[in-house]
Amino acid sequence: MKYVLMYTSRPDLDEAVPAERQAEVYQQIFGWFEKYGATFVDSGAELQGAHTATTVKAPADGGGPVVVDGPFTEAKEMIGGFSIVDVPDLDAALAMAREWPALVFPGVAVEIRPIVDHGEM
Repeated sequence: MKYVLMYTSRPDLDEAVPAERQAEVYQQIFGWFEKYGATFVDSGAELQGAHTATTVKAPADGGGPVVVDGPFTEAKEMIGGFSIVDVPDLDAALAMAREWPALVFPGVAVEIRPIVDHGEM
């Protein structure tokens, strides 16, 4: 079954982590990707900060779509990246996520969502 793993964090909490510690955990993240490499359907992507976002959204007045600088979602958390994995079941995806090295930092999470398979409809 295919799942998207979305790696989230809280920028306000990230700022308190020393740069050396961040670099150390980043190296552990490379190892995590090597360990689970066979499960990845894609190469995933690390995203630039939310301040670089541009959003196209439905307007409140019913007119055409509106382009807005910045992220549309109002949340403390930001998505820092994602991967698509193909694993036997949710338990396997959870086992991977529990080992995400950045979980040592406050505010970090891995959101897991199954991908819709239109072939099953």
